[in-house]
Amino acid sequence: QVQLVESGGGLVQPGGSLRLSCAAPGFTLNYNAIGWFRQAPGKEREGVSCISNNDDSTYYADSVKGRFTISTDNTKNTVYLQMNSLKPEDTAIYYCAAEDPLTPVEAMCVRQLAAYWGQGTQVTVSS
Repeated sequence: QVQLVESGGGLVQPGGSLRLSCAAPGFTLNYNAIGWFRQAPGKEREGVSCISNNDDSTYYADSVKGRFTISTDNTKNTVYLQMNSLKPEDTAIYYCAAEDPLTPVEAMCVRQLAAYWGQGTQVTVSS
């Protein structure tokens, strides 16, 4: 059974930064498309950023472009989401997910296509 484990969430002031990590003990993330999704209270889940380890392509939602960066550390079998210039509207539970490596990253993020999901980590942006 594939288990994705998110970490790095917490409370941060507006304008601050956080780095989320997604690890998968016993499962090689390198060969998959990996995405970060979020769900704010009272809102539907949305795709934030996705990366393909097949061709290194990336996708970012318009709301996070220029502020968030997704990356992969193959040596650590971990995917990161660096979040800068955080805003209160970024407050949500953030989930990582893994999908077939041939799935286009935009499709993965927009259509929320994923075979495996993590349990989520809370990010709260507040003063």
